[in-house]
Amino acid sequence: MEKGYLCLVLHAHLPFVRHPEHPDFLEENWFFEAITETYIPLLESFTRLSAEGVDFRVTLSLTPTLISMLTDSLLQDRYARHLEKLIELAEKEVMRTRWQQEFHELALMYHGKFTSARQRFLEEFGANLVSAFGQLQETGKLEILTCAATHGYLPLMNGHRPALRAQVRVAIQQYEQVFGRQARGIWLPECGYEPGIDQVLKEEGIEYFITETHGILHASPRPKFGVFAPIYCPSGVAAFGRDMESSKQVWSVERGYPGDYWYRDFYRDIGFDLEYEYIRPYLGSHGIRVFTGIKYYRITGKTDEKQPYVPQKGWEKANEHAGNFMFNRERQIEYLRDFMDKPPIVIAPYDAELFGHWWYEGPEWLEMLLRKAAFDQTVFKMITPSEYLQRYATHQVTTPSASSWGYKGYHEVWLEGSNNWIYRHLHKAAERMTELANEKVQPTPLETRALNQAARELLLAQSSDWAFMMKTGDVAPYAVNRTRDHILRFLKLYRDTKNGQIDERWLGEIEGQDNIFPRIDYRVYGDMC
Repeated sequence: MEKGYLCLVLHAHLPFVRHPEHPDFLEENWFFEAITETYIPLLESFTRLSAEGVDFRVTLSLTPTLISMLTDSLLQDRYARHLEKLIELAEKEVMRTRWQQEFHELALMYHGKFTSARQRFLEEFGANLVSAFGQLQETGKLEILTCAATHGYLPLMNGHRPALRAQVRVAIQQYEQVFGRQARGIWLPECGYEPGIDQVLKEEGIEYFITETHGILHASPRPKFGVFAPIYCPSGVAAFGRDMESSKQVWSVERGYPGDYWYRDFYRDIGFDLEYEYIRPYLGSHGIRVFTGIKYYRITGKTDEKQPYVPQKGWEKANEHAGNFMFNRERQIEYLRDFMDKPPIVIAPYDAELFGHWWYEGPEWLEMLLRKAAFDQTVFKMITPSEYLQRYATHQVTTPSASSWGYKGYHEVWLEGSNNWIYRHLHKAAERMTELANEKVQPTPLETRALNQAARELLLAQSSDWAFMMKTGDVAPYAVNRTRDHILRFLKLYRDTKNGQIDERWLGEIEGQDNIFPRIDYRVYGDMC
């Protein structure tokens, strides 16, 4: 009989970066890279484990923006073309490195990787990765969580309940349309929580959410078992808290596994290392140097003199680190079991894009961990949050504290000097959207289109990604422009609808550009909805 449980939670998210108005767009590369380096490798691992009968469990959040992009035909076609260019580049690298044995073998590896990704994407998965993840969920090995519609930071919407509710309800409606079932759990964007949010989740049928460590530890009254058992909010929604020990082993810059010197160096990429004229045909119409995914060096150490990457050594390290992680969870759970009246659950959440994209060997580590957990120990079992609640239904009732997993643990990342200007516009737009939803009870077909598009523009403006980018400085102008453009489009739609002068041609253009949530109903913003 197992003494406890390990729950791995992967948060898969990207902002909605779709720009049909351009032949190609720099920020769309984020999406393409994640498919090749994270989503397809994860699907390969999960499918292989399932086919071999390995009893594993993984919890995966697929955000509504990511689902929308993965199921969008334009982006699917662009990704296929992106792979064709990578394969062509890899072929050139195979020829260029033919007299450099250590690099030549790596070039062959990348050529095989890109070719395999194309085959799996187009033939095995039919260009629809969401469907493939959904099929895994039907086997019971994978549990898929939803998230807020556009990853809006919910604590900063709590003052206007219709806006908060719309973020949750639109996400749940999409989940039901895509997976044919009710979402049981939700990943709160940025693990951002504030008392009262759980009541909205309860009203929308959500059973549990994931939150940050101190959101549980600072709950009132204090939880008896800390983060090693869920708590019930007064609303009846369960909250699971992140375990810091297991997180640090993977996340920590100083102590985390991905920093091992044998692992591939993410930052040394031929997109920056090789001559510009050689690499220029693969940089897109913008001509800006970007990561291609072809990287020949390992981390080596804190030095600029990097050594060639040796894949076999990387895989060996991943295997070693998977064993170490399992051993630590065994000792942790054995210790905790002596102090608890129920088996503890260790919640280990990570950004999915860490595995394969930032940490090239991450999918290998994850697959080895799942194999070892199934065959090499008996102390714990893998589990999903809903399975744990089914087995152990009685838990302490207490109110989590306000929290996030951002810097300093609260709301500062998304509300500070670089980005605080956006909220007066977002809050006013939310008020006006509610006004429209309450006023337009029997709109004309054209008004309905305009109102639905206004809802889309507001949701897109609310994405927490824009405020985050402004704070970090990474592509801040893009984030500013996205926020501004969505707000301006919303304001025009608001004025045109109020005045009865809707520009149908312009409306058609932005419907084609910002086409997220095609079945949205603007009434989700109504006070009585």
